Amino acid sequence: MPAQQTAKYLAGTKASAAFSDNNKVKLIRGGRVYFEMLLSMIEQASENIHLQTYIFAEDKTGTMVADALMAAAKRDVQVYLLADGYASQTLSKKFIDKLQRAGVHFRFFEPLLKSRHYYFGRRLHQKVFVADGRCGMVGGLNIADRYNDMPGIPSWLDFAVFIEGEVARQLCVLCWKTWNGFPVKMEATSCDDASRKFDIVKDEASSVRMRRNDWVRRKNEISATYIEMLRHSKSHITIISSYFLPGKIIRRLLRNATKRGVKIKVITAGPSDVMVAKHAERWMYDWLLRNNIELYEYQPAVLHAKVAVCDSEWFTIGSYNINNISAYASIELNVDVRNKAMATEMENIMEDIIQNKCLAITADGHVYTKNMLIRFIRWCSYQFIRMAFYMLTFYFKQRRR
Repeated sequence: MPAQQTAKYLAGTKASAAFSDNNKVKLIRGGRVYFEMLLSMIEQASENIHLQTYIFAEDKTGTMVADALMAAAKRDVQVYLLADGYASQTLSKKFIDKLQRAGVHFRFFEPLLKSRHYYFGRRLHQKVFVADGRCGMVGGLNIADRYNDMPGIPSWLDFAVFIEGEVARQLCVLCWKTWNGFPVKMEATSCDDASRKFDIVKDEASSVRMRRNDWVRRKNEISATYIEMLRHSKSHITIISSYFLPGKIIRRLLRNATKRGVKIKVITAGPSDVMVAKHAERWMYDWLLRNNIELYEYQPAVLHAKVAVCDSEWFTIGSYNINNISAYASIELNVDVRNKAMATEMENIMEDIIQNKCLAITADGHVYTKNMLIRFIRWCSYQFIRMAFYMLTFYFKQRRR
């Protein structure tokens, strides 16, 4: 049975399993650095822009990005902004009308059924920006103040990667398909411009592949990446993950990896914006500690990052949380990067976070944080989260296209 379950995760991944070598990649820490990069890319775009995000907030950061998008549209850049219809539903009609009058093509990613009080359908959880089919960014950051460094308030911890090259072209095609609702047949887009060449210097090149999870479209590629990483790791894996609630398959692979001597470190949130998820995570701490997994809680602010690094050789980064909602209920986007120097850089950043900004969770220390009432609250939270994707998401099985 375990082998059959794992096979389901791997279904539909072969077509996009190959890495592309003609890419230049840069690791970006969240906060001000990310938004400065985003604004710069918007200002430099000359043909088209795609921004697809889970949350687009009508706050200072959202207004700043919206102003940049409108300025691009006014200089005849084709701008397409797609926001999730659930998470971004607070955008006012006035705000959207202003975008559209300036020439920005705006659309909500809509569920099957929706009102002010309920939402049935998968959510657009991916965060991707692409300019001119040439360069883009993929990560975990939404467009809102809490992901930016505001005066006196540190941003939530998050990461992204800048990509220039072949994978940026693939991201552009994906954005067009998502914008158009994945038509059966689609005419060539500006992403396919044959005159656009990528001459990446060999010393700056990275092997990259785009990875998607979308249950309706039978895409389980990010889940397959984590399975590959845990199955084939040789020495160590470091994971930084908000809402860390691995399902049975990932837990089994985590246990098997530690049994063969792989050292696994997991950084989770200390302060959390979703306390029921934090309680559920802490219910799992006993299992993780019993299986020799090192645990750390990030303390300065909310942790929102989603990165895993393996053997100082490669890493995966994007919107995918290690839980069943990301695995089964949302549209997610990651990229896998094979570059030893960058993987080592990411590991060093994570080790610095562990040493200077985390609280180590030990078996002895964890005992003193729980009594019968706290254990019951954590157990209830864990059971609720396990069932949440059934309650919050309705699946419409489409015909294979």
